[in-house]
Amino acid sequence: MDLKIDGKRALVLGASRGLGRAVAEALLAEGVEVIAVARRRTAIDAWAGTSAAVTAMEADLSDLASIDALADAVLARGGVDILINNSGGPPPGLAATTSRGDWLVQFEAMAAHLFHLTGRLLPGMRERRWGRIITIASSGVEQPIPNLALSNGVRAAVVGWSKTLAGEVGADGVTVNVVLPGRIQTTRVDELDKASAARTGASLESVQTASAAAIPVGRYGRPEEFAAVVTFLASEQASYVTGSRLRVDGGAVRSI
Repeated sequence: MDLKIDGKRALVLGASRGLGRAVAEALLAEGVEVIAVARRRTAIDAWAGTSAAVTAMEADLSDLASIDALADAVLARGGVDILINNSGGPPPGLAATTSRGDWLVQFEAMAAHLFHLTGRLLPGMRERRWGRIITIASSGVEQPIPNLALSNGVRAAVVGWSKTLAGEVGADGVTVNVVLPGRIQTTRVDELDKASAARTGASLESVQTASAAAIPVGRYGRPEEFAAVVTFLASEQASYVTGSRLRVDGGAVRSI
């Protein structure tokens, strides 16, 4: 299938590893010019090499000045057609004991700064009457994940923002969607499994076996499987899909 995005330009946040890298690579395979962003551009250079279709940029999502500098640089290049909001994940912790300060810090990095960046890049999409805004969240917004209070709470706010924005810009040819990964085999999930093992006293292997057994397909997902879904949402063919949240979790969330 020709996704009809050859020649488009995308900005992918958190592109040094994991889901962000997988999405960046999938878009590249469709002929998209990718601006790949991470805190350290050397981590992007390590996988992108000398590809002329990849521009590595640095930004810190916890720093508003860094976000504005990124927006300025992207707008100077003519803006983007596709924006992949990917903030990574906060540390684990319980809702009952997470401090006010932690909530504020993570809300800025995972939500408010993404909203701000989107707002700066959105006018160009509306003017061109074509745009894709895709935010990577977590299946925890539908079925809260134990010991991930910050992720569950802040990402739920992101889903509300995304749905609201979709209603505002749909008539301008801009779609706005959220993709909810389940247990995809990334460094982030490895870290969470290790934290669970340390917290419960179980072995890492037993934690991973139990997690996989709770997923109907019986395994963790692969980053490229997740990226394929995101890439479709970025395509011309997905022009009638907006205001949606789509789970990529192997059926782990059992709600209808």
